[in-house]
Amino acid sequence: MSRQAPAEGWKGWDEYAPFYDWENAQTVARRDVAFWTRLARAQEGRILELGCGTGRLTVPVARTGARVVGIDRSQAMLARGRRRLRRARLSNASVLLGDIRHLPFRRRSGFSLVMAPYGMLQSLTRERDLRAVIASVHDVLPRGGLFVVDLVPDLPRWDEYERRESLSGARGRGTTLTLIETVRQDAARKLTIFDHEYVERRGRQRRVHRFSLTFRTLSVPQMRRRLEAGGFTIRAALGDHLGGPWDDR
Repeated sequence: MSRQAPAEGWKGWDEYAPFYDWENAQTVARRDVAFWTRLARAQEGRILELGCGTGRLTVPVARTGARVVGIDRSQAMLARGRRRLRRARLSNASVLLGDIRHLPFRRRSGFSLVMAPYGMLQSLTRERDLRAVIASVHDVLPRGGLFVVDLVPDLPRWDEYERRESLSGARGRGTTLTLIETVRQDAARKLTIFDHEYVERRGRQRRVHRFSLTFRTLSVPQMRRRLEAGGFTIRAALGDHLGGPWDDR
């Protein structure tokens, strides 16, 4: 029997798009926004955001006055990001459909900062894809440019569980959402899979939306080694969004 290939990390995000902002408002909320906006204010060149999605960070970063370009693979997520930008009336920000393994920009394109927020690079489930992204970012950044990577806390410490009601609440007028979540791990491949079941209720109507998201376990030292192998010099490894020190605990 042949071994099944790991799930592609980009799968599931189109299905996640209608629920992403609702869920994150109750989990990560705005805890990382100040970190990215502080970095943005310190830049003189353009900013590139990898995996910009619904514009959760694109809009506040653009409101600092920075010129921001976001790129994402999910049309459904980008549609929401474009609506968000239109509502904010920001002419200094744009988002585009693209593959971060092959960034559609010339070498040394004038970006002073490339952002990879909220565990974005952990959606790359294959080593060759991560290497390709690091090489592509290295190509577009000029000497002295910053590549800032945010990693989700160490995934092996997360307990596996099945059909747990993780979140519940209102969305808009007359609609309630309930997230029922299963977390399972593929230890051999160092993958964590989140099986999402969103139950949407509006009056007597009930709809169920099911999809899975797959993330790769990468610790700070592991990511550091990969960045250094890709030609980057590590200037800092931080333990939180306030700039606190990192350690392996």
